[in-house]
Amino acid sequence: MEKPLDGKVAVVTGGSRGVGRGIVARLLHDGAVVVIGFRESVDLAHEMVARAEAGEGRAHAVQSDLSRLDGVRRLFARAEELTGGLDILVNNAAVMHRAKFADTTEDAFDSTISLNVKGVFFAIQQAAHRMREGGRIVNISSAATALAHPSQAVYSASKAAVDQLTRVAAKELAGRGITVNTVSPGAVETEEVSASVRPEVLRQWRRSNGFGRLAQPQDIADVVGFLVGPDARWLTGQNLLASGGTL
Repeated sequence: MEKPLDGKVAVVTGGSRGVGRGIVARLLHDGAVVVIGFRESVDLAHEMVARAEAGEGRAHAVQSDLSRLDGVRRLFARAEELTGGLDILVNNAAVMHRAKFADTTEDAFDSTISLNVKGVFFAIQQAAHRMREGGRIVNISSAATALAHPSQAVYSASKAAVDQLTRVAAKELAGRGITVNTVSPGAVETEEVSASVRPEVLRQWRRSNGFGRLAQPQDIADVVGFLVGPDARWLTGQNLLASGGTL
């Protein structure tokens, strides 16, 4: 039975763990060949490749540092070598440094902006050069852009920039039938969040929406799966707030 993404090639940055891992699994399920971009999680990335092959899917893992332009170029050049084309880009890779204004270092500021903004900008640029007509770009932002969380100024600012990149890219690429959208998750229950956030804060987050739970990576992946599929062809320049009703 034909799947909605049969014959499509996707690049997912930060695809080895957390939300990115869920997105990779969804796109593989829908029939895409997926290139998993990662920086450090070598074992996890190759585990996803092995899982894809075991399920009769196709995935490739490419290590690169997207905070550097040469790293972005390497990811897309290697993806094209491995697959022969590009139809879908999901910009998921990001970093968060939690610190108040008074305690934020220049290194923390620069590393956040370099990956979360510069990396996304040049990934979209590479996609604009390489993507086939009718392609899909999805940028993962954050519900934090609609809030004012202490200690998240730089992260929130970086994600607000991503929101604007989406709007501009959507206008520039529409003539080729390429849609560009944002997904803004609220709190997602990943291993990293569970390990780094205090239990009482997690309980508060769970009470913040009517479902009484945090999002799972698959919840966000399914929103992305819709946006990159054929039914979302008339959605572009939009920001889908996937927060379970928290906002």
